Amino acid sequence: MTKKQDKNNLQNEDLMEEIISLCKRRGFIFPSSEIYGGFSAVYDYGPYGVELANNIKAAWWKAMVRENENIVGLDSSIFMHPKVWEASGHTSGFADPLAECKGCHTRVRVDHLLEEAGVFADEKMSAEEINKLLKENREKLKCPKCGGHNFSEAKEFNLLVQSNLGNFTSDWSKTPVYLRGETCQGIYINFKNVLDSARVKIPFGIAQIGKAFRNEITARQFIFRKREFEQMEMQYFVHPDESDKSYKEWKERRWQFYLNLGIKKENLKWHEHENLVFYAKAAWDIEYKYPFGFKELEGVHARGDYDLKQHAKYSGKDLSYRDPQTNEKYIPFVVETSAGVDRTFLAVITDVITKEKLEDGSERTVMKFPKELAPIKIAVFPLLKNKPELVKKAREIYDNLKSQHMCEFDDNGNIGKRYRRQDEIGTPYCITVDFETLKDETVTIRDRDTMEQERVKIKKINEELKMRLAKK
Repeated sequence: MTKKQDKNNLQNEDLMEEIISLCKRRGFIFPSSEIYGGFSAVYDYGPYGVELANNIKAAWWKAMVRENENIVGLDSSIFMHPKVWEASGHTSGFADPLAECKGCHTRVRVDHLLEEAGVFADEKMSAEEINKLLKENREKLKCPKCGGHNFSEAKEFNLLVQSNLGNFTSDWSKTPVYLRGETCQGIYINFKNVLDSARVKIPFGIAQIGKAFRNEITARQFIFRKREFEQMEMQYFVHPDESDKSYKEWKERRWQFYLNLGIKKENLKWHEHENLVFYAKAAWDIEYKYPFGFKELEGVHARGDYDLKQHAKYSGKDLSYRDPQTNEKYIPFVVETSAGVDRTFLAVITDVITKEKLEDGSERTVMKFPKELAPIKIAVFPLLKNKPELVKKAREIYDNLKSQHMCEFDDNGNIGKRYRRQDEIGTPYCITVDFETLKDETVTIRDRDTMEQERVKIKKINEELKMRLAKK
């Protein structure tokens, strides 16, 4: 069976529903606590989702740490001293503007209401500016629950997730403790530790992948905006005079990362922040064309020396750097690259999900993952599950391959259904053991993208697959 040349990629308003349905049906993403009715804006990665997410993280870690002699890794704690968030400004300035619908009392983010009504609201606007827009555009705004147009004034709502920790009878426990709202603060407070222990010198970077938590009120756009999410961040410490040059270089490198990952260039664009926070030197986002439009995929920021200065001030520790060659002492500037695992995951899924009409009139859905990212690299089938000799041979091949590649053994249903199932999870190659195998020690290798099948000697399977998986 072959496919028509005019394949039909999913590019319509139903794309998000298609993605959500496939992710649930095929074990990529599940709603959290679903047996209890779900838990808003929180999701669990299923068997194939965790493999895809791990492959994305591995690609990022390879590009950041393994391929850069002057970037080292870190895994800082989710809980940190409360003063960390005071120093960073999160306890006083990490907030979203919320308004309440006077009809049903639902609380909603005003910037989201304005955005859906086609009104631009910059994230750095004051409450007064937001309320002015709210008043001027009241008739355009619509409550997502009851459809009403009458809202209270916007008020700031802090996004840090507060927690209880430790001895509840002590005076110290009266100080709020937070789940981290971002991972980069753990890097800043370990700057000196890394500097003293890892034999690094300016310029150098610290990379980290880890969970962060935000008290998002409105659940939106599937895994794009979650209350518990995972970040891939790198903080690059440079001499102040080299900051602009380094920032430009990292913008180029981060853009190329997504192209190397297989993301289509036409689905990416740059967006410059117009209203910067007072300490920022520059801020650009790489945006991806999600089913709901172009939105932030990764931020690349020139943060100056604000972060290290703040933590030096609040901790009383010297976080300056002394150049071993010139003896110059200074606070390094920071270039930050900040990406989300979840947003990258959604971008990859959006980019590869494809519907194709076949020449027999049928249709298949296929996830055309780059081979590096595919959750399962190889599936092994016996042609018939009720033939012990076929199952035994297929098991032998599977056992030989599974230590080298992420493989799956599948004998459920007819061969056509198995191919469709593997297409939907994006498996590049399927190996079928049939009666001819028992005669001549050959198997069929089927290509996901072309659906072409080729017979290969069993003794050459490893060599053949290694060559195929190495190709882009």
